[in-house]
Amino acid sequence: MPNGDNWQSDVLRDLRGGTPQYQHQQPVPPQQPQQQQPQAYPDLPPQHQQQAYPDPPPQHHQHQHHQAPPAHRVTPDSRPVLDKRLAAAALKPRRGEAFGVRALRAVRRTVSSSAAREVADSAATAEVLQQAVTTGRQIAVTSIRGGSGKTTVAALLGATYAHYRQDPVLLVEADPALGSLPLRLGAETLRWTTGDLAGLVEPQMSLLDVTGYLVQLPGNAWLLPGSQGRVGAMLDTTGYERVMVSLRRFFGVTVVDCETLPAEVARTALSAAQARVLTVPATLEGIASTRAVLEWMRNLPPHVLASTVVVLTEVAPHPGVDLGRATRELTEAGVTVRVLPYDRHLASGGTIRTDLLARATRHAATRLAADVFQLSQKQR
Repeated sequence: MPNGDNWQSDVLRDLRGGTPQYQHQQPVPPQQPQQQQPQAYPDLPPQHQQQAYPDPPPQHHQHQHHQAPPAHRVTPDSRPVLDKRLAAAALKPRRGEAFGVRALRAVRRTVSSSAAREVADSAATAEVLQQAVTTGRQIAVTSIRGGSGKTTVAALLGATYAHYRQDPVLLVEADPALGSLPLRLGAETLRWTTGDLAGLVEPQMSLLDVTGYLVQLPGNAWLLPGSQGRVGAMLDTTGYERVMVSLRRFFGVTVVDCETLPAEVARTALSAAQARVLTVPATLEGIASTRAVLEWMRNLPPHVLASTVVVLTEVAPHPGVDLGRATRELTEAGVTVRVLPYDRHLASGGTIRTDLLARATRHAATRLAADVFQLSQKQR
C-alpha cells in the first residue's frame, strides 16, 4: 500500500491530466437502509452490454460490508433532508404544462408526420448517451449568480445519464453552503458528506466500500451530499481533489453541482472536468454578465471554452429578452448555447419528477446531456 505522501502526489498528478483506468463494476446497495423512491424515467428496452471494460464484475456476498471508517473519526448521525413540519407545507406537485397544451399536442401528432421524425431523433440521442467510456467523465455545473437553475440543471443531467447509461452515475454536491441537490433528487436522509469522504477515501477501496458512504438514487445513480443542512460546512480544494480522483474510476459519468463562481472549489472543479456547464438566467443582466465571463475565459486554455455549454434558463413564462438573438451573441464567444424552457414543475421547487415535466423540458434536458457528454468525450 502506498504511503500518504506518495498517494497525494498521485492525486495531484491525475487531476492535471492523468487517466486512471475506469473499472466497470456493478453497483451494490449501501449498507444503510434503502429508500423507496419513484423511478425517474420509464424502463428502457434492454440494450446491448458495453464491452469497453475488460475487468469482470466482482463476486458479492451477503456477509460483505463496506470498510469501516477510521477509529478516530466519529460516524455522523443520519439526518432528514427536510424537516417533517416543513415537508407538510408542500403542495401537490404541478405538471410542467397545462392539460390544454398536452391535449393539443396529442391531436397535432395524430394528424402530422412528425412522430416518426421524433422517434428517429430520440434514437440518435440515446446512441450518443450510451457511448462507452474508458475513464470516468466528470462534468462540472456552475453559475455566476444564484437563482440561475444551477442545481436544477445538475439534477436533470444526472437523472438523464442514469436513465440511459448502464454504468454507475455519480452526483456530487460541491456546494456545501446549504445546497439543495439532495432535495431536488428526492433523497430522504443524509449521513456522509463530500468533506467527510475526503478524510476516509483510500486508493485500495472497492466500489462496494465506496457506496456504503453514498445515497442511492433511482436507477444506477448515487449521490454524495455537500452538507447535512447546516451552515458552516467547509470543503477545500485538497479534499475535493482527493475525492474526485479516487471516485473517478468507479463511475462512468460524474456530475458535480459546484459553488457559484469565483469560489475556489468551483474553479478547481471547472479546470479538472472534461466538460463544463454554465447556467445563466434568461434575463438581460444575466446575459450581459455571462458575456463578460466568457470574454475572461478567452485567456484560459482553448479547450476550456470549447468544452463549455451555456444554458439559458427561463425563470419566467415570458422572458424579457430575445432568446434567439441572445444565443447568437453568446455563441460568438466560442461556446455551445442551449435553452431550458420555463416549466411549472421545476419552478415550484422540491423534488423533481421527470414524469411531470413538460415535453419541451424533457427534450431540452436530454439534448443538453448528449451535447455535454459528447464534449467530455473529446477531452482526456
